[in-house]
Amino acid sequence: MDMISADGLPKTVICEPAGIDVEPGKVYSWCSCGLSAKEPFCDSAHKAVEGMPFRSVKVSFDKPEKVWFCQCKKTSTPPFCDGSHKKI
Repeated sequence: MDMISADGLPKTVICEPAGIDVEPGKVYSWCSCGLSAKEPFCDSAHKAVEGMPFRSVKVSFDKPEKVWFCQCKKTSTPPFCDGSHKKI
């Protein structure tokens, strides 16, 4: 695997959140680097970043609901959208 520089990361994928209908008990791994081909979820692309400064953020839920996952990667409440995309 070719290593890539962390400069310019995390990458902003889309400047809007992804509304996902989550299932209770299922673990969701949110991408924090913006390099995943499965946005907003992790596909381990962060492992190619020099020094591996990024990790997936794992969350699960107790009930079915719609959750807004951040895709701009600027949120202060990862993995959830906090409206930071509106400032980009």
